Amino acid sequence: MTTFWIISALLLIVAVLFVGVPLWRGIARNNAVVRDAANLEIYRDQIAEMDTDLRNGLLTPELHEQGKRELQARLLEEVHPDEQQDVPVKRNPYKTLAIALALLIPLASVGLYLQLGNLQAFSPLPAHGAMPGQTNAAESLKSLEERVAQSPADPEALLMLARTYSELGRFSDAARTYDSLTKIVPDEAWIWADYADALAMTHSTLMGAPTKLLEKALKLDPNNLKTLALSGTAAMERGDYAAAVRHWEKLLKLVPADNPDAQMIKDGVHQARQLLAQSKGGKAALEQINDAPAKAATGKERISGTVTLSDSLRSQVAPNDTVFVLARAAQGPKMPLAIVRKQVRDLPLQFSLDDSMAMSPEMRMSNFDRVVVVARVSKSGNAMPEPGDLQGMSKPLALGSRGIKVDIDQQVR
Repeated sequence: MTTFWIISALLLIVAVLFVGVPLWRGIARNNAVVRDAANLEIYRDQIAEMDTDLRNGLLTPELHEQGKRELQARLLEEVHPDEQQDVPVKRNPYKTLAIALALLIPLASVGLYLQLGNLQAFSPLPAHGAMPGQTNAAESLKSLEERVAQSPADPEALLMLARTYSELGRFSDAARTYDSLTKIVPDEAWIWADYADALAMTHSTLMGAPTKLLEKALKLDPNNLKTLALSGTAAMERGDYAAAVRHWEKLLKLVPADNPDAQMIKDGVHQARQLLAQSKGGKAALEQINDAPAKAATGKERISGTVTLSDSLRSQVAPNDTVFVLARAAQGPKMPLAIVRKQVRDLPLQFSLDDSMAMSPEMRMSNFDRVVVVARVSKSGNAMPEPGDLQGMSKPLALGSRGIKVDIDQQVR
């Protein structure tokens, strides 16, 4: 800060001298000097005229010499060099302006800096060279750590601490915190997915323990977007391109078409399919993946019907709101066994659900005796129900049921 003010003072001095010195010296002229200079100029003009007249024959040489002597005599009478020192010098009015500017320039500069400048810019940095934003983050982290130390079973505090560690790049600490969180909240797939992500960042790989965490997350929620994305990446990493195709194609069905990540997912599926085709036995595996929907569609488990929207709820939806039609076990896990994604503008909707729409090989409609069909309008586009969504549900149905009617007539609370 001291260096800054010293440099500023030097620059101000240069600016004042640049403006003030010419003003101080510029106008102090003696009246006698000005008068004599004017007389000399007149004398030169008259001599020049006489010379011209002589050349043109208007003056004889004698008259020319006589005129010059008269002009010289008159000039000597009007110009008195010895008296110039005694003539008082006229006061220079610009000296006052120079003094005023010498005072005003520094005052105005300092005042303008205090008004518009950043006084904190040259403040000493915090310890270890941390910037102010980093200091605030460190203080927030310390506060969260203290909160978790006081309430180690507080899931909200653990989640905030784990995410803060991840944002700061402390992935091993984040993984350790997520591990504690999963012991308190063991049934949330997205927590296991975040845990797998942090652990993968710690070890620079999704293989091994992160993959096992993702498998647990898939069992809890086969439709969790992050879990599907990471599972596909893990499959690519271990060279299981068929699994990568399955995970990412399922993910692609769940994200909206206008989602900015949709194209990236499509590119990933395309790359995985190319690598699968090039691998040993890949062509057969690729054909099996391509034929799976058609083969599954011929199964006896297929359920079909119509979804409608109650007239009393039409004012609460927009044409582009997402509609999910899904089947889930009548008894057992509540995760979808098959799912179709449409929009409100498609209602009334003719639907068909079968094993080709399964979220995972382990969770197919054909693995259960009776299922329930659920139709839901999601404002957020999330496959998981949220308060404010609109929903309709069938009674428990046997596999192979046809002509089912599901009316969306209630709001999720």
